[in-house]
Amino acid sequence: MADYKRVDRFSQQLQREIAVILQREIKDPRVVMPTVSGVDVSRDLSYAKVFITFLNDDEESVTEGLSVLNDAAGYIRSLLGKRISSRVTPNVKFVYDSSTSEGMRMASLVKSALADDEKKKSKSDKQDD
Repeated sequence: MADYKRVDRFSQQLQREIAVILQREIKDPRVVMPTVSGVDVSRDLSYAKVFITFLNDDEESVTEGLSVLNDAAGYIRSLLGKRISSRVTPNVKFVYDSSTSEGMRMASLVKSALADDEKKKSKSDKQDD
């Protein structure tokens, strides 16, 4: 059980360090305000899947931003190796985290459904009068 706690602590540390690296070190204009929403680390700590969201979440900018970040993964890994005190520096792979945009889409669908229900209710109340 302690092993999972170690992996969790390590993934949280990676998340913080990668966020700082992306903010301070990656100056590519194709990467617009990336946010690290989570990091999954393998049990042996050799691989890390980094979940990213972008300010512009249209498909073209997401694809381009992920491409740039994955191309820079070796550089980011070398910076991580200098910042974290670990025997192993994981190989980093960046993946788009669609959960935020999907959540916003679902919330807007619920809001519009509630508004439609309210309109139907008010129409039926007027017809009952």
